[in-house]
Amino acid sequence: MPVIYIGIGSNVDPELHIRRAVSELRTQFGEVTCSPVYRTAAVGFAGNDFYNLVVKIETDLELQVIAAETRRIETLCGRHRQELKFGPRTIDLDILTYGETVGTFAGFVVPRPDILKYSFVLGPLATLAPHARHPIVQRSYAELWHAHEMDSALTPVPDFLP
Repeated sequence: MPVIYIGIGSNVDPELHIRRAVSELRTQFGEVTCSPVYRTAAVGFAGNDFYNLVVKIETDLELQVIAAETRRIETLCGRHRQELKFGPRTIDLDILTYGETVGTFAGFVVPRPDILKYSFVLGPLATLAPHARHPIVQRSYAELWHAHEMDSALTPVPDFLP
């Protein structure tokens, strides 16, 4: 069964929307393992800080089915896809990896390039799965995190369990 990592972020009532999204993921996929939640400054625009985390699920469902479900959950949480690339978000669910799959499927890329680009993605992923390896560069997430040039500070959000 493939291991799937999904990045979650919100800066509009983040505690409410993250809890709802994780609850929906549990309803659809069963066990969901969560990284700690981190607060980071908005990237690409001036706005409220984001809460970010990464979750792990395991399922035999096809990638396209998982993508459709993440979009459904975003809509349920008030996300409108026509929003600007960089702007406030009620919720953002991004499939980061789908097992060892590499490629472009239904308009999105796995593994998601954001893993290697943004601290708010790589940091929580390295915390959740330090020994797992990036499917392309074949280095562990902990190694990648250690070598990463920090583009933003990650501040743990204490006592927030999704």
